[in-house]
Amino acid sequence: MIGASGRGRNNCRRRANGAPGCSWADAAPVRRAPLIEAIEGAGDAPAYRGLAYIVFEDLPLDGFGNAIPQLSFEIVRPAPSAGDGPRFEERVTGVCLIPGAGEFVYATEPVLRNMGPGRQVAENVHVERDRANMLVSLDQLGADFPNCDFVMLVVAWFGDDLRCGVCTIKPGVEIGAKETTPIAWRVNGIDRAHAHVVSEHDGAPAFGGTPADESVLQAIAELKARGYKVGLYPFLLMDVPAGNTLPDPYGAGAQAIYPWRGRITVHPAAGQTGTPDKSSAAAAQLAGFFGTAAAGDFGASGGLPTYSGPVEWSYRRFVLHHAKLAALAGGVDAFVLGSELRGVTTARDSAANYPAVAALKTLSADVRSMLGAGVKITYAADWSEYFGHQPQDGSNDVFFHLDPLWSDANIDVIGVDWYPPLSDW
Repeated sequence: MIGASGRGRNNCRRRANGAPGCSWADAAPVRRAPLIEAIEGAGDAPAYRGLAYIVFEDLPLDGFGNAIPQLSFEIVRPAPSAGDGPRFEERVTGVCLIPGAGEFVYATEPVLRNMGPGRQVAENVHVERDRANMLVSLDQLGADFPNCDFVMLVVAWFGDDLRCGVCTIKPGVEIGAKETTPIAWRVNGIDRAHAHVVSEHDGAPAFGGTPADESVLQAIAELKARGYKVGLYPFLLMDVPAGNTLPDPYGAGAQAIYPWRGRITVHPAAGQTGTPDKSSAAAAQLAGFFGTAAAGDFGASGGLPTYSGPVEWSYRRFVLHHAKLAALAGGVDAFVLGSELRGVTTARDSAANYPAVAALKTLSADVRSMLGAGVKITYAADWSEYFGHQPQDGSNDVFFHLDPLWSDANIDVIGVDWYPPLSDW
C-alpha cells in the first residue's frame, strides 16, 4: 500500500494537466486496474501484484510538445510493525511542530507578497494542493500519525551574542522591505521596518524570520479545531554570522558561527582567566540577560500582543510575549520557558548558588499568573544539563542545580531535550 498522505490505494484524482490518474499498490491476488482490463478484456489484464504503478487515461500531450513527457513519482511505504504490535506511526502521541522560523509558515490562509503592480508571489502555499502549507502539513500529520493528540508549536526569536550580559533577543525578519497581504508581519508590537533583519549566508537569509504573531494565533486555533492539545515553545536561535568580531567567552578570537544557545554564558566563561563565575559580577551579567520586563507590561491591540515595559530585548520579554500570545489564543495546554540554556543555568554567583535557576522560577510564576492553573509549565533542559552540574574546577563538587526549579510549585513536569536515534540506519 502507498502510505503517503493523499496517495492511498486506488487513489484516483485529476492531475494539474486535466488528465485523471490512478495509483495502485496492493498484493491482493486478483487486483487489476479497471481501465487496463476494460481495454484488454476480462482476464487479460495483469494484476501487478505487490507493485505500485500509475495509469493515465487520455493524457493530453499538447502541453508537452506532443511528446510523452519524462515523469517522476514519489512512493512512500510505511515501515512494517514489529511482530503483531502497532507500527511506529501508530505509537506516536505527540510531536514538535517546526521549523519555528519562517515569517508565515504557521499561517492557515495564503499569504501573498506584492512584487509590483498586478504581480504577487505566494509565501506559504503548497504547490500541489493550492492551500496553506500549514493546513497540508496538519492533514498529513493526521493521516500519518493517527494517534497523535498533542502538538508543541515552536516559535523562534534571535539572540546576537554569547555574552549573556550584552545578548539581546529579538524577533527577526528575512527581508527588511517586503509588503504582504492579507497579513503584514508584526511581532510584539514591532513591524517589519523596525525589526531585526537576520544575517545572510551565501547571499540568502541564514534563517527564516520569526513567525508573525497573527500566524501563530491562526495555527493555535487550527490545532484546537482539529482536536489537538497545544503547547507553545519559545525557541532561541543565535544569529551570530561569519566574520563577527564579538569577544568569545570561551577564549577564541571571535564567537563561533551560528552557535548553540547552550553556549551563552558569563564573560569570560567559567574556567577562563578573569571569569566572574562564583562572584556578584556573574549575577549582574545574568540579571542583564533576563531583564526586568513584567507580566503587566504586555497588553493587546487589534487582537495582537503589545509591549509597554522597559526598553530592553531581554529573555523575560521574549518568554512573556509568548505567554501573552498564548493567552490571546484562549490559552494552551502546555508552555515551555525555553530550552538548553546550559551555560546560563550553570553560572554561579557563589560556590553553590545559581541565579539563573532563581530567575526561571520567577519567570514560571509570571507565566502562571498570565495563563492560569490549567496550563502545564516546564523548562526544557538539555540532556547534559538536567541532572546536575559538575564544575570542572578540580573541586569534585556535584550540584543538583536544577532541583529547586523542578520542585517549584509552578513547574509541572521535568523537561529534557533529548535526541535519541530513531533507527539503526
